[in-house]
Amino acid sequence: MTTLSISPRAGFAALALTGMLLAGRAEAQITTPQPSPKSTVTQRVGLTDITITYSRPSLKGRTAFGVASPLAPLGKRWRTGANATTTIKFSDEVIMEGKKIPAGEYGLYSIPNKDAWAMVLNKNTKLGANVDGFKDEDNVATFTAKTYKLPSKVETFTMNFSDLTPATANVDMQWENTGAKFRITTEVDAKVMAQINEKVVNGGAAVTPDNYAAAAVYYYDNNKDLKQALTWIQKANEKDPKFWNVQTEAKIRLKMKDYKGAITAAEQSKKLATEAKNNDYVKMNDDLIAEAKKGTAGK
Repeated sequence: MTTLSISPRAGFAALALTGMLLAGRAEAQITTPQPSPKSTVTQRVGLTDITITYSRPSLKGRTAFGVASPLAPLGKRWRTGANATTTIKFSDEVIMEGKKIPAGEYGLYSIPNKDAWAMVLNKNTKLGANVDGFKDEDNVATFTAKTYKLPSKVETFTMNFSDLTPATANVDMQWENTGAKFRITTEVDAKVMAQINEKVVNGGAAVTPDNYAAAAVYYYDNNKDLKQALTWIQKANEKDPKFWNVQTEAKIRLKMKDYKGAITAAEQSKKLATEAKNNDYVKMNDDLIAEAKKGTAGK
């Protein structure tokens, strides 16, 4: 009988070669598109970043919202998408349909019905298809998303942000012929006012023209103290008159019904805008001057 002898060095070489072959096979695995591809949509609402991560199933000839639908049966809990748990993440505290939600990431579950969806925000973000596996004590909030009829059929489940304002947005869910949406409100005023107090009110000699202008614009846009807004924009324009800031002064004066002052500021802004070849601001100033002249005529 002949005995085959393998040296230790040869044995190690064989093992190494086997490992390389296995690694090569792993690297050579075929990657194909997912039937329900993952999607991430992020929106800044006010000063808060909101991110939704979900997977997007398609109808493919099936019914999305039926009593016996395999996709999203009416009256039964759904992961609001496919594959992994749909999550929603907030960089700051928000209010969802009247419920305060701390900053963080949560699982977003739903129970679709014809007139409204029952929505559940839960701390568990890892359940996937096990939609009944989370604990009710981990619920952060429950609320309602009202439904509406879509004007055209949506083949692939879609979540996005709509109806944006400086402090609010709707999360809009659309599939087949059904839409459902709920509102998110963020805290803006307290955060901006804190910055204004720090950088402008208590800023002393270090206050920049840009910060004076930003504070003035915020007061103007939010119907706060217009006299204070005028003081700040004047300080900005004394240090560094830019056509857009001078136009802000004109708008503030017009809102205060100081029509002559508004015309003077608008004419200065128009001159600066003409020199900068900015036709949009030239037109805006022309419109403001015309409106202010109507005010002077009424006196």
